[in-house]
This record gives sequence, structure tokens and C-alpha cells, in this order.
Amino acid sequence: MILRPRGLDYRVQFPGPAGANAVEAALKLARKVTGRKLVVSFTNAFHGMTLGALAACGNARTRATAGVPLPHHLVLRYDGSGDDRAAEQQLAAVLSGSAGERPAAVIVETVQGEGGVNVASAAWLRRLAELCERHRVLLIVDDVQMGCGRTGPFFSFEEAGITPDVVALSKSIGGYGLPMALTLFKSDLDVWAPGSTTARSAGPTRRSSPRRRRWTSGPPGPWRSRPWPRASWSRSCWPGCAPATPSWARCTADAVWCGA
Repeated sequence: MILRPRGLDYRVQFPGPAGANAVEAALKLARKVTGRKLVVSFTNAFHGMTLGALAACGNARTRATAGVPLPHHLVLRYDGSGDDRAAEQQLAAVLSGSAGERPAAVIVETVQGEGGVNVASAAWLRRLAELCERHRVLLIVDDVQMGCGRTGPFFSFEEAGITPDVVALSKSIGGYGLPMALTLFKSDLDVWAPGSTTARSAGPTRRSSPRRRRWTSGPPGPWRSRPWPRASWSRSCWPGCAPATPSWARCTADAVWCGA
């Protein structure tokens, strides 16, 4: 319903619950496919708070939160942030490798959210995509904030008429709070070996009773207005919580929360 009508031949990967997971998977994939390390991003960019995503950020204060060096990244000027001709010449030199190491990928937000709602022009995006294709550098579009209709079309890059090699989605695809991230990539880039990148989660796991499920999906009932029962704490108050698995369990009349 989304990819085929747009002629997009993407594989869909579920890398984890957050946008940073989608970005990290995109960066890992680009480096694995090309065998190169350098990634180009742009001034004022924001791509996440994990180390790989932080390295691609274009704000010095944000990058400083890493507390360690963030190598193999180069920040260039975003569209409209300086002399356009000089910026394009610099971009072309970097992508061609004439200015040093040829990059594995360029990661870009078509509209920068954290960076100040800066909008890249369609012409600039097309030129960027053209340079990436010419020099065999993967183009990653970070659509975590601006995808899924937030700029009009489903994908924010549709108006420019480009087809990125990799797309990162999270906040936008999650809608009203579902913790989900997706990394889309062209099928010919699927070089992942089993276990190369996986999602692991830790923390509370909820086990809900049938009545609790009715609260979320069934018709309204008088019990909705009841005060939430006071919780008790025990190691064995729920049959599904074997003492060997969680170290504690919080039990209520409706649900149990188990944690390690």
C-alpha cells in the first residue's frame, strides 16, 4: 500500500524501538556495503543520541555529550547555510574522493527539525542524489521526524523526485506513541548476515489480564471510572512470574509488571 504504488523496492528492517536504532542500522549497512568508513552529514543536523548517530549530528554541543571522540564523520554545509556554489563544489570534491577519503554514505534530513526547521530545496536534494549516484556513495534520508505525511507526501523526499538508498523512520511511523523504528533499504543492499544487527530490549514486561485487555479495546464500561487498585509487591503473586525469572513483581487486580 505504501512502497509498491511509489515504485520503491525496499527491504523493511525492524532495528529497534527508537529513531537512533534506525539511523545506527543505516550507518552500519552503508559501511558494510561499501567497505568505507567516512559518513557525511550537514550543519545543524540531528540524528539521535547513541554514539553512531551522535557522530552524524551537525551541532557541536550535541556531539559533545558523547564524551569520547567521534571519528569517521564530516559535517558539510546544509542547503541555504552559506555560499551555495562553494558548498556544492566542496560537496562534489568530498564525494568524489578528491578531497580525501571517499565516503560510504551521506545522511540528510530533507527538513531539519531539531536544527531549526530548515527546509532543503528540491533542486538541492536532486543535486545531492545525483552526486551520490555518480560517485557510488549511498544516500540515507533520515525521515524519523518528517516522514509519513508530515510534509505532505508519505515520504518527505517524494516532492524532490529522488529515491534514497536507505530511509530511516521512527517517530513519524510510530504515530501516537508506538515505540517502533524501521530502516528501509534497496533490495540489492541486503548484505546482512544473521545477527549482524538486532534489536534487544530490557526493562519491565507487562502481562495483562483479560479485563485489562478489555479496558484498551472493548466498549466503555462502568469499571473505567474505578480508582486504580493499590499495588502490592511480591515475588510469587502471579503464576507466570517464576521466582527464577524476575527478581520482583508488582501485582494489581488487573495486571502484573515483571522486571529483572
